[in-house]
Amino acid sequence: MPGGDISDLDKNRALVAWLRYQLRHAEQRVRLEHAKQAERRRKQRARAEQLWKIQPRRSAETALLHRGGCGLYTSRAFIDREAAVSALAEPGIAPCDVCAPETGLTSAEPGA
Repeated sequence: MPGGDISDLDKNRALVAWLRYQLRHAEQRVRLEHAKQAERRRKQRARAEQLWKIQPRRSAETALLHRGGCGLYTSRAFIDREAAVSALAEPGIAPCDVCAPETGLTSAEPGA
């Protein structure tokens, strides 16, 4: 190589090595972000399972009380245990037949 120039072959090999390095790091960032999103979803599901939600009445149907994690009705408006107990006492609200939200609501609270 006259004058110490780097050959095109060596330049391209260096470029390939650098691109592989970048790809490994980008894939690692994708894996980390995927894990973070999965953890967020897990925490959201766990929180939803401790809460309830009310599906509004549609025409002649009765409004329904669901567990927070019930997939039959999607909502981000959750209510706590006290509000769920009150809702079940209302004549126009019935429990969901699938998720059975009344289970655990009618029994005494732990430590009561």
